[in-house]
Amino acid sequence: MKSELHTMFPVPVYATKRDSELSIEEEKEIEDLTKRGDGRAIWNMRKEKGTLINSNIFDTKLSNLKEFCEEHIKKYVEQVINPEEEPDFYITQSWLNVARPGESNQPHSHQNSIIGGVFYIATIENDNIQFYNTKFTPHGSFHFEPKEYNIWNSSNWFFPVEKNQLLLFPSWLEHSVKENESDKDRISIAFNVFAKGIFGRKDLLNELIL
Repeated sequence: MKSELHTMFPVPVYATKRDSELSIEEEKEIEDLTKRGDGRAIWNMRKEKGTLINSNIFDTKLSNLKEFCEEHIKKYVEQVINPEEEPDFYITQSWLNVARPGESNQPHSHQNSIIGGVFYIATIENDNIQFYNTKFTPHGSFHFEPKEYNIWNSSNWFFPVEKNQLLLFPSWLEHSVKENESDKDRISIAFNVFAKGIFGRKDLLNELIL
């Protein structure tokens, strides 16, 4: 008798890559932001938490990169959320993450947001982001050490990333970045996405207009 193993209730991680490299103007804007101290690691393993100076860099800089992200936010919404109504999804905040040698990002999620996004400016060898399934309970309170990890027995997953790649995922999905063990900076732009419009339905008593 043939048997099948099905995956139910998957968590989406949308990945795409920008065809073009950063322009000279974009590289200069990133360099200026970094020199001014607008970049930080969310958690620095060697120092105290850094200061975030500019939390809306897409408002004044990197307009072409913002358009690229918005184009794929629209595709993510169509493919994943697929709403009957058409709310206006927009980037609320965007910030530069600079993880210098010895620095890392602690596990966190993006609050007051629907979609989280990361665009990678500079990556290191074998770079990745680690996602966590905080609701992982396939075997109840029992722990079985797996012979080999797979999508059914793992509570976290390393997702490989590279330069010029964009990731979009549900903002509640917890994630972190391991310590930068290279001798160069790891740079990315992270952002939050929210929406304006009609949510829910009157007949279901859950309508919300924002």
